[in-house]
Amino acid sequence: MPEPAIAHAHQFESAEQQRDADTLGMWTFLATEVLFFGGLIMCYTFGRFSYPQAFEAASHHLYVGYGGPNTAILLCSSFTMALAVRSAQLGRRKALVGFLIATILFGLGFLVVKGFEYHTDYVEQLVPRWRFHWEGADAGHAELFFWLYFVLTGLHAIHVTIGVGLLTVVAILGWRGRITAENHMTAEITGLYWHFVDIVWVFLFPLLYLIGHR
Repeated sequence: MPEPAIAHAHQFESAEQQRDADTLGMWTFLATEVLFFGGLIMCYTFGRFSYPQAFEAASHHLYVGYGGPNTAILLCSSFTMALAVRSAQLGRRKALVGFLIATILFGLGFLVVKGFEYHTDYVEQLVPRWRFHWEGADAGHAELFFWLYFVLTGLHAIHVTIGVGLLTVVAILGWRGRITAENHMTAEITGLYWHFVDIVWVFLFPLLYLIGHR
């Protein structure tokens, strides 16, 4: 029997051309995201070297007990995402949906832990401008640390939220049989985005929580 034809959109000449276009588009988008987060990380690095004592003292108020488990959660989510993509490639619908649901739950777990952490920051009066009280020296630069902390982790949390939404859509498509071994690029492209989100956190965790930690 002849092999089934791989589906592709009408504007592409072949499935391979569509795959290349989809992959290039996602990598281009991720490159812009790298530049975006890279610029913010450079600002943080500049502040860390310019005001080392204030930034180190401020970093002591972050809890590895929140950041550590969240790192483990995202690493596990990368594993289940990889299994979901592999299941899509093999046409295993139930396994695809199952691994996607697991990844979604990991993502939601990350957001819940981050929510508890933000609440702790609020209670300890570490929210810049809105609720900030600093008893140590150089309060201005300590507040700058928390500005950068909230911007970096907040934007990352937004990306996680978007990722959870995308994974939910892919899971629904998979359950409806729209993702098959012949047409699995949606799962692969979404997987690239999710892995990017995880990698960003792998950089943020040591920068914010571990450097200068006591």
